[in-house]
This record gives sequence, C-alpha cells and structure tokens, in this order.
Amino acid sequence: MPAPQKTARRSLLVISAVLSSLALAAPAAVAAPKPSGSPSATPPASMSTVGGARLGRPGTQVNLASGVPVLPKDVSARSWIVADAETGDVLAAHNAHWRLAPASTLKMLFADTLLPKFPRTVQHKVVPSDLAGIGPGSSMVGIKEDETYTVHDLWLGVFLQSGNDAVRVLSAMNKGVEKTVREMNEHAEELQALDTHVVSPDGYDSEGQVSSAYDLTLIARSGLQKKDFREYCSTVTAKFPGATKKGKKGNKVRTPFEIRNTNRLLSGDAGLPVYQGIAGVKNGNTTNAGATFTGVAERNGKVLLVTVMNPEKSEYNGVYKETARLFDWGFQAAGKVQPVGELVPPRSAAQAGTRPGANPSGEAGGSGSGTGGAGARPVAGAPAADGASGIGTAASIAGGVLVLLAGGAFLVNRRWPLPDLVRRRTRP
Repeated sequence: MPAPQKTARRSLLVISAVLSSLALAAPAAVAAPKPSGSPSATPPASMSTVGGARLGRPGTQVNLASGVPVLPKDVSARSWIVADAETGDVLAAHNAHWRLAPASTLKMLFADTLLPKFPRTVQHKVVPSDLAGIGPGSSMVGIKEDETYTVHDLWLGVFLQSGNDAVRVLSAMNKGVEKTVREMNEHAEELQALDTHVVSPDGYDSEGQVSSAYDLTLIARSGLQKKDFREYCSTVTAKFPGATKKGKKGNKVRTPFEIRNTNRLLSGDAGLPVYQGIAGVKNGNTTNAGATFTGVAERNGKVLLVTVMNPEKSEYNGVYKETARLFDWGFQAAGKVQPVGELVPPRSAAQAGTRPGANPSGEAGGSGSGTGGAGARPVAGAPAADGASGIGTAASIAGGVLVLLAGGAFLVNRRWPLPDLVRRRTRP
C-alpha cells in the first residue's frame, strides 16, 4: 500500500479512536447503554464504531486484494475478529461489535480487574458465604468450605478449570460480588470495551450480560500486559489442593489433584492437536452464549489475537477449529492485507499518552515470581511453524494511539514493547 494512503488510513483511525475516548467523558448511559433483554438472532444494522467505521457494519469486513488469501469458508461463528496483537490492526472481522453473551471468556475481564489486588502468596480460608450464588451447572475447580487456598491456587482454578467457585472466592476477598461487578464494568469502560456489560463476574448467563468479539479482544490484549495473566493463561496443567482427610495413621492429609486447562488449542483433545504457537487465552460455553473463545498465538515473530463467538455449525470442538482456521488465515495474510480497523488503547492511554497499566511488571499485587509456583507447569503450546524449539513467544503484545492534546496534534505509537508473553517449554 502506498505510504500516503497508509498514513491517511491511520489518521482516520486515530481520529476515530480519539472521538471514542472523548465520548467516554459523557455520562455512562450515553457512552455505554445497558442492554435490556437478550440479543436478537441477527446483528443490528449499525453497531459501535470504536476502532473504525467498518467494524460497526454487519457482515464480514476484509480487504481482499491480489496476494491476500481468501478467508476460510467453514467459519460459522455469529461474530469473530482477527487482529495483530502488537500493532492493533484488525485484519478481518465479522459482526465485530455484535453484543452477545460472553460465557466464561468474561473471566478475562475479571482477571484483568482483580489480578493486581492480591499477592499470589496470600492465603484465604473459605467460608460458606464465599460460595453463595454459584449458578447451577457451573464449571467448578473443586473448592471446599473450611479449606485454605492461596491466591495462586485460586487463579489456577479460574484460568485452567474456569472455576466459578474460584471466581466467587476471589470476589469475596474483594469485598463481594456487587463491588467486583462494579469494578469490572468500570474497567471495561477504561479499556473502551463499551459493548460489555457485566452482571455476573464469572460469565454465567445473566439477563443483560453481554460483550462482543471486539471487546473480548481488547480485554485479552489488556490482560496480556500482566505477567501473572500471561503465565496463568498459558499453563497447561497444575496441582490443585484437595480436601483434608484422615490418613492411615490418623493424621490429616491433604493430597493435591491435577487440573488441566480447558482451552483445547493449548491442551489438545481427541482429533484436535495443540495449535502451533498458542499461548492462551480463555474459552467459555453456556446455554445463551454457546461456545466462545479468545486465543493468542505467535508464529515467525507475528502475534495474533482471534476471538470467535458462538459457531452455528454443530462440530465437536467447533469453536477451536474455527479459531485455528482464522489463525491460519491471519498468519498467511499478515503483511499483505490492508486492515479494516484497529484495537484502540485504553482511555487513559489515549488521553495522556501513557502505556496502559500502573504496574509495568504485571505481577499480582506487585509480588509473585512469575515461575508458576510448586506444582504448576506453564507450557505455552507447541513449537512455532518455523520449527523453533520453543524458546520465546509472542513478544511485544500491545499497540495503540498516543494522543498529544496540546494544539490538537496527534502522535501515533504503534508498539508498546513488553517482556515475552511466556517462555515455551518442551511438553513433558
């Protein structure tokens, strides 16, 4: 693409991002109206234009041209997006801003909101009220009343087993579900994830609870700024504390059990190999949402984020297979396809020209070693397609717009350099 055209396109996207950030100064009811009832069966004729006007249009948005691979035909999701995690460019999208039930992908927002609050070594003894309000049929990691868990244990339960019980205990530590939900909604607004409205912190189906493929991608990108988030979402297996029982000699014994990440692109499944270069992020599945998934993967130095919401085609592990197809397309198209929009930066970054997050290390509570702790085995997927042995992955996850308000001038910074996403290790 000629330089003048590229500059002009980026300028328009910057203006769009700035207008979006300025809209946040308006009352919340105007900036992010709360939904009433479930989403319709078809996308609205017009949706949010955060990130670019084309992202607000229904249907598939992609700039196909000579040398650009054709999108895979066997993608049936109601909504999806393929984005460059580093530059923020949206390479292609389908109903990107359609507000749909998010299921447990909403736990990414829960983690991004609460992870910095509690050092991983903090211990908490579970009381009955901590587990109150868990919806029937919820996914659980197996937390027991009157047992003590570390914050590290609880986050492993959230990320690997999508445990609603772990979410409830962490919410109790945060002075309750109501406060946690309020903080999650506030954080969504800060991220400019204006399609998102949280009702239940665990993503359990709730009236009016929605997000979008665009927002979930923004949220994942923000979470990946945090070292602990990167570690937890890339951990395949870990040991989780079991219930305390009497041993053969009458002494108390607490035997841990293994938990495995339910992200099948990371852990694999029958007929579904581990995706090459996968490094997270989060999956979900509920009655209203269907299957949802946001993933991040690296190949040949390129890092992509893909979100898929509610595939309509009945296929075992369909959400992962459709995600893999979109990843494959994205890696082939990167550098060839002209973007249709961009992932906007958080509001504070757009307004102040700062990198997101007050905690550059991204460690929970400013502590935590980032090593996974005893029993955890962080393994971020298989070697990349170029045959790399597994050292290094997904560096520099971020990007966005720096706005210089003085004089109305705009400066664009397309990279927020960060430490490696994770260090992949050979699978045991």
